[in-house]
Amino acid sequence: MLAIEGLHLYYGASHTLRGVELSALPGQVTCILGRNGVGKTSLLRAILGLAPVRSGRILWNDEPLQDLAVHRRAAKGVGNVPQGRDIFPRLTVLENLQTGFACRARKDRFIPDAIFELFPVLKDMLKRRGGDLSGGQQQQLAIARALVTRPKLLLLDEPTEGIQPSIIQQIGQVCVKLAREQDMAILLVEQYLDFAREIGDRLVVMDRGVVVAAGATAELDQDEVRRHLTV
Repeated sequence: MLAIEGLHLYYGASHTLRGVELSALPGQVTCILGRNGVGKTSLLRAILGLAPVRSGRILWNDEPLQDLAVHRRAAKGVGNVPQGRDIFPRLTVLENLQTGFACRARKDRFIPDAIFELFPVLKDMLKRRGGDLSGGQQQQLAIARALVTRPKLLLLDEPTEGIQPSIIQQIGQVCVKLAREQDMAILLVEQYLDFAREIGDRLVVMDRGVVVAAGATAELDQDEVRRHLTV
């Protein structure tokens, strides 16, 4: 499991994360909710090693990650689907997928067939450039690229942003399927409460760099959650 303990993060003089504590379990989808600027993306960056933490611990299966380099965390099974997708527009779909080989041993540098079962549209577009895909197709590519790394912990930063409803539904189904069938821990940043409630086993609500509510989706006070999401 992922365990965050007393995490503090600063950007210059700005105290962005203030003693954050949360957990994410294999086989479950954990959704992080909150308004813009409350520290959701900063938390994911801290887990990935893209933002150095001042204090606190990041544990994956009881092993501390906070002092490991980014590529070492990826090799430990931490996968990332960044906000805005960040696919390589001039590379083909196949080449984008192959960038996921970097953290894998040579014998594991192949694209599992299961990825094309999850996203069959990509199989028909392997020779197309990433920049020629629609926003929804690019989001599917970004998730598929992360899955090439064989993660056991998958971080997704607002995967529904700017995506058509049909693709949003598919992304939700894929997240649940990965958690249930591959015993993967899914940590997903989201702004839309309805989507988070639909797929999330647990919800974590952040406000001004702290966790203000956390628990099983069915047990949290939904009015209280909405209060922290309303501008």
